Amino acid sequence: MPSFTIQVNGTRHSVDAPADMPLLWVLRDRLALTGTKFGCGVGLCGSCTVLLGDEAVRSCTTRLGEVGEREITTIEGLGGGDPHPLRRAWETERVSQCGYCQPGQIMNAAALLRKNPNPSDAEIDVAMRDNLCRCGTYQRIRKAIRRAVEEG
Repeated sequence: MPSFTIQVNGTRHSVDAPADMPLLWVLRDRLALTGTKFGCGVGLCGSCTVLLGDEAVRSCTTRLGEVGEREITTIEGLGGGDPHPLRRAWETERVSQCGYCQPGQIMNAAALLRKNPNPSDAEIDVAMRDNLCRCGTYQRIRKAIRRAVEEG
């Protein structure tokens, strides 16, 4: 079995796994980083979203062999030990109901704010449209992103 060295949340890890193993299962099963959730398994719902460099990717469809040298950031690593402004805003705005999709929502929002630190509501809606929330908290998600921008 091949061995890969990947950088996750600022830490290098050696992982023995096939190159075609989804990053989701590497994170959850090999590295015990279970904040990243399995949703649909085909990249449609966004529950498994992580950052690969500054880009939001679906870890269920991103293969280990595709990662290369790019830094992976999961919900556990967002903020580097301090509560990230998005996580604080999520709590303040009481976004979560069931909470299952929220790690993916937050990671997608983090990618948006890295590219556009002051998005309009329309830009937030476009950036977040492919992350599904079965509880329908989309208005609170947008409000939390706005709060994170304001409180940075």
